[in-house]
Amino acid sequence: MIQPIIHYGIHFLVPLIIAFLFFKSNWRTAFLIMIATMLIDFDHLLANPIFDPNRCSINFHPLHSYIAIGLYILLLFPKKTRILGLGLVIHIIADAVDCTLM
Repeated sequence: MIQPIIHYGIHFLVPLIIAFLFFKSNWRTAFLIMIATMLIDFDHLLANPIFDPNRCSINFHPLHSYIAIGLYILLLFPKKTRILGLGLVIHIIADAVDCTLM
C-alpha cells in the first residue's frame, strides 16, 4: 500500500517542490513541463501485457532504457532543456524506486 504513495509522491510532489524552490517566477510552467514528462509512459502500450505489477519498467520499455536515461541526464545541462530533463530524470527515479520496492 505504501508503494503507490511513494511512487506517485515522487511523480507529483518532487516536481512541485523543485518548481517552487528553483523556478519561483515561473513555477507553474516548470511544474507543468515536469508533469508532462509522464507522457514517456506511452511506451508501456508497446508491452504485452500493457500493465504488469511485477515488471520493472527500467530498461524494459524503450523510453525507460539505459540509453534513453543517459539522454535525459544530458538534457539537464543546457539551460533550455533543464526543466524537461529534470522531469524526465525525476520520472525515472520514481520508476527506479518502484522497482526496488517490488
